[in-house]
Amino acid sequence: MVRRTKEDAQKTRELLIEAAERVFYEKGVSRTSLNDIAQAADVTRGAIYWHFKNKHDVFEAIMERLQTPLELLHEAIENSNEPDPLGRLREFLIYLTREMMRDPRRRRVYEIIFMKCEMTEENEPLAARHRQNFLDSSIRIQTVLVNARSHGQLPADIDIGQAIIHLHVQLTGLIYLWLLLPDVFDFETESERVINAYFYSLQHSFSA
Repeated sequence: MVRRTKEDAQKTRELLIEAAERVFYEKGVSRTSLNDIAQAADVTRGAIYWHFKNKHDVFEAIMERLQTPLELLHEAIENSNEPDPLGRLREFLIYLTREMMRDPRRRRVYEIIFMKCEMTEENEPLAARHRQNFLDSSIRIQTVLVNARSHGQLPADIDIGQAIIHLHVQLTGLIYLWLLLPDVFDFETESERVINAYFYSLQHSFSA
C-alpha cells in the first residue's frame, strides 16, 4: 500500500509538471497561477500545494527534468583525461542544438524561457535561476577550454573568459532568433555553421 501511495504521488507530480509546461507555454509565466496548473492537471489545489510551494517551484521542476539526461554528457566533456576536449565539446553543442529542434518538449521549454518568462519583480526567482545557469555552464565550459589548452588544442595566451562569453552570445542569439522567426532559416544547418565558426575563432580571435 505504501509503495502504491508513493507511485501515485510521483504520478501526480509528473502530471502537474506536464500541465504547468502546457499552461506556461499558452499563457506565459506571469499570467499563470497554481490554480491554473491544478485545473489543467485535473487535480485539487491541495494536491498541487502538496508537491510545490509556488509556480516558480514548478518551473524549477520543469528545468530539472530537462537537464537530467544531459549530466553524463557534461561529465564526459569535463573529463581531464579526454584526449580531444574540443572535439567532444563540439559534439556536445551539436547534440544540444539538434535535440532542441527535434524534441518538442525541449523546444517548448526553451520557448517559455526565451519568450514567455517575463522578467518582472514577481519572476525574480526565475531570473536568479537564469543567472545561476549562466554561471554554472560557464564553469563547465571553462573546464573544457582549460583542458583543451593543456592538450595543445588552443593557444597558450587564449582569453578563456572572452571565449566563454562569445559562446553564450552566439548560441543564445541563434536560439532566440530561431524561436522568434522559425521559418526564416534552417536551424540545424545554421547552428552547425555558428558552432563551426566559433571553434575556428577559438584559434584566432581570443588572444589575451
